[in-house]
Amino acid sequence: MRWRIKKCPKCKIYTIKDLCPQCNEKTVSPHPSRFSPEDKYVAYRVRMKYPDLITELEKKLAQERQF
Repeated sequence: MRWRIKKCPKCKIYTIKDLCPQCNEKTVSPHPSRFSPEDKYVAYRVRMKYPDLITELEKKLAQERQF
């Protein structure tokens, strides 16, 4: 089953169209992707969503390894 409803990331309006009727921004699916405990790509998605957090954690780990 394909989801029809979409959401504008800029103005947060729900629509069925590919472009937002108010701001002409490309709409995205508001539904989360399916969860799988055997997910091979979770590290990539976390890096895309939280790049600052990952770099801070890597810096802290590097500092702890130096001691």
